[in-house]
Amino acid sequence: MITNTATSLTTEVWQHIVDEATQAAAAEPVLAEYLHNNILNHGDMAAALSFHLASKLSSDTTPASMLREIMTDILCRPEIIEAAANDIQATVDRDSACGNYSSPFLYYKGFLALQSYRVSHQLWLQGDRSMALLIQYRSSLKFAVDIHPAAVIGSGVMIDHATGLVIGETAVVEDSVSIMQSVTLGGTGKVSGDRHPKIRKGVLLGPGAKILGNIEIGEGAMVAASSVVLKPVAAHAIVAGVPAAVVGQTKTGEPSKVMDHYFKCS
Repeated sequence: MITNTATSLTTEVWQHIVDEATQAAAAEPVLAEYLHNNILNHGDMAAALSFHLASKLSSDTTPASMLREIMTDILCRPEIIEAAANDIQATVDRDSACGNYSSPFLYYKGFLALQSYRVSHQLWLQGDRSMALLIQYRSSLKFAVDIHPAAVIGSGVMIDHATGLVIGETAVVEDSVSIMQSVTLGGTGKVSGDRHPKIRKGVLLGPGAKILGNIEIGEGAMVAASSVVLKPVAAHAIVAGVPAAVVGQTKTGEPSKVMDHYFKCS
């Protein structure tokens, strides 16, 4: 059953997930209970995602029932679940290892950590900071991804592999960004106030990139693997090295969608 409040994208993505889960449950009966519990027993994507995340993040002292109630209240909001649907679509479109819609939903810790952040961010905005930090803590333990609840992250974001990702309190990540594993959007020390990077739309951040300080990575730029970025990067520039320097210009408006990490120095 699809809820009437779902957007067209959310409806489409959820229907893909349901269809895939139905086929998988029939083809592999040993997985049927798992697929029913996490997908097929739920009426919409928000309910299923709330159940799945709560199960993942629960512990003896943070029961799944408590987390699920909190997550359901937030994930049922159209703008939040639409952002999650956009994140799944981005993963399907950009990740060559992702052949269907149900895999990110069930198994990709980058997607699951990002949705945990979306819940903690809303709690932070509502003033429930203790619960926001608890969900951040559980997510960092479970997924090896540490995103501060106060950070601002857009939709259509793909976090690939995810392990070791750190996004600081005053960081901003705009729409349609792709982030690989072991990326740090951090500060430069004990500086207070606005101290973390601003990643603009369509940026591609390569594996192990470290971007430090209140600097801007311009729209459509690319940061090469293992680079350390300490200065602003212009729109559509490619930077690489330690410290990073401009080595070329991107050939597409949004390298995050092309996912080509190769570059030729100009």
